Order: sequence, then structure tokens, then C-alpha cells
Amino acid sequence: MQLIATVIKNKVLASMEHLLDKNRALLLEANKKDLALFTKDDQAMYDRLIVTDKKIDGMIEAVKSVRSQEDPVNREISRKEMENGLKVINKTAPFGTIMIIYESRPDVTVEAAVLAFKANNKILLKGGKEALHSNTVLVDFWHQALEENGLNTDSIQLLTMNRTETQQFLKEPTEPLDLIVPRGGERLIAFVKEHAKCAVLVSGRGNNFLYVDENADWEKSLKVILNAKTDKISACNALDKILVNTNVSDYKEKLIGLRNILKDNGVSIMVDTKAKEVLEDEALIPEASVWSAEFLALRCCIGSVDTLSDAVQKINDHSGGHSATIMTTDAQTAERFMEQVDCAAVYQNASTRFTDGGQMGVGAELAISTDKLHHRGPLGLNELVTNKYYIYGDGQVRD
Repeated sequence: MQLIATVIKNKVLASMEHLLDKNRALLLEANKKDLALFTKDDQAMYDRLIVTDKKIDGMIEAVKSVRSQEDPVNREISRKEMENGLKVINKTAPFGTIMIIYESRPDVTVEAAVLAFKANNKILLKGGKEALHSNTVLVDFWHQALEENGLNTDSIQLLTMNRTETQQFLKEPTEPLDLIVPRGGERLIAFVKEHAKCAVLVSGRGNNFLYVDENADWEKSLKVILNAKTDKISACNALDKILVNTNVSDYKEKLIGLRNILKDNGVSIMVDTKAKEVLEDEALIPEASVWSAEFLALRCCIGSVDTLSDAVQKINDHSGGHSATIMTTDAQTAERFMEQVDCAAVYQNASTRFTDGGQMGVGAELAISTDKLHHRGPLGLNELVTNKYYIYGDGQVRD
């Protein structure tokens, strides 16, 4: 793969910023067509589909942020000179061709493409049919930006295949694929894993937990819970499950207070058998699988645990491996929780809503990876490269 000079990449990104700003009306009109065709059956998906001037500002800012970052390609990782005279240099290198499959969010069409392009990768954008008009306009902008700077438009492509065609493409791609990122729920991830013939990096599933320790600041806990649950229900970093230690002082009163503040904010509640002893009027969690479900709705589960170990076990058994929070003033307890919980992001006394590239200092993100290889957490610019060894010799042979 030919490497594009950093100065040319940045000129393309500057062109894209200008095109987004200049053609706001065109993008908003395309988005209106998408919204008019959407049935609103899935409120979370509808929320993700909407494009506003504020969201366009966010797209422009994402491109600017990536433009300002150092080029991640061809950086030297290590250099060694061996006893036999070989010079061994390890450098960062592009993945090659990345395919991302996502639903509803036109801003992903900007963020995924800007990251892939700056990291010298080709990207195939398989957006959902519900965002077709918006995505078509955005990819047209990308193609204009590339052409303005003398580059081929093949590096950023929009795929408009249906499910059957996508399945066939995954099984027998018309060009080599190096990485596929399914950014969505369990069904999408399972579908891609079943049919793909290359590496799949899992992203998108949340089902995040918050544990209230016996030494928690209760007022802070309520504030964090409310933010994590209600700030943006369509986000993969939203809160779904709350575990409360039964040794919290005034446990019953606090559990009732938690229930009340959630319901006052429109959140429906299910409880486990122990919590139901206090919250008698609330629905009992019908089966264990609910603990593993991501809601993407104003809905949550409240459970009671007796120990930190019980909380950690519950989270590790059921969470999506995305984010988990402990509310506690005890630093040692927090450290144990954060070391033992198997999630990409673990928090003490803060909302899970911060699991986001921009909020964590990474910048724009391709996705939030819940895999352990090759990276976990926000996939920013520096995570969209692999490595390559350059070995320089002078006729050496191995004995």
C-alpha cells in the first residue's frame, strides 16, 4: 500500500471541514428524507439518526481533531542492531482495508472515514439503510475532498448492500479485507462473526454496571446513576444495571430513594429477589438472561449484593465488557474492584458516559472495542495501525 504524505492527508481533511460547513443545508435536507422514512419504532435508533447543526459542528470538530494529531503511520517503535550486523527496525503500518458495519449514525460516516484515511487505510462504510440519504451526501463530500487534492476516491467507499448481499460479501469479499468492525448489538456481531473470513473486532455492546459500595457517598451516587442512565439512552456507554451493597447505612430508605428518583425521571425498574423485599411493588427480573441484556431504553435493573466479591462476580458474569463503575470513598476497595472487573473501562465515582474517545483524550473514535486484541477501549487514530519489521542486511545468512 502506497503511503500518502501527511501534508496531503491534512489538506484532504481541511477540504472536508470546509465542505461540511459550506453544505450544511444539503446534509440536513438529506437527513430529513431519512427521518421521514423512519417509523420511530426504535427510539434509540431514531435519536442516533438525527443530524442537527450541532451534530455537524461535532463532525467538523472531529475532522479538525484528527488533522491536528500526529500521523500514526511509519513511526519507529524500536530499533536494534544485532550481533550479526542486521538492523531490525519495527515501525507502525496501516492495516489495509477496514470494513465497518453500523446502524443509524451518520456521524460515524465522518469519524470512521477520517480516522481510517489519516492512518492510511482504505475503509468500506456499510451504514444502515435508514441513513442512506445522509451517508450518501457525506461520502460525496469525502470524494470531493479527495479529488480536490488529486487523490483517488477508492479509499473511502459506501456500501449499500442488503443483508443477503452483505452475508455473501463477508463470505466471499470482492477485495481483500483486513479487519471488520461490527458496531452494533449482539445480533449484528454474531452475524458478522459467523460469516466473516478475516479478523473481527467487536464493538458497540454496552450493558454497563454500577456498584454502590457500603462506603459510598450516597448523594454523589444518585447524581452519577441519574447521569449514566438518562443522559443518552441510545449510547453504548449508558448504564443498565445497578448493584447496591446491603450494608449501606439506611439501606432500605436509600433503596426506596433510588427507586423514586429513577421513576421520577421516567426510568422503569426491575429488581432481584433481595431488592424486591424492599421495593415490593416493582417487577421481578423474570430470568437470568435479563442481567446480560443491553436495554438502550429508559429501563434498568436494581440488584442487592452483600460483598464486593459478589458485585464483581455478577458484573463479570453478565456485563458486555464495556464499562463499570464503583461508587466508594474507600480507595483500597475501589482498587480491588477496578483490578478484578473485566471491562475495557473501569471507574471510581464517575459516570460510565465518559467512555468515549473525546472524553478520554483519544479524540475521534472508530468504535469502543470490547475485545482484548489488538486494543481495548476507544479505537482512536493511534489504534488504527498495526506494525511491520524492516530488516536491513548485507548478505547475512542464518547458520
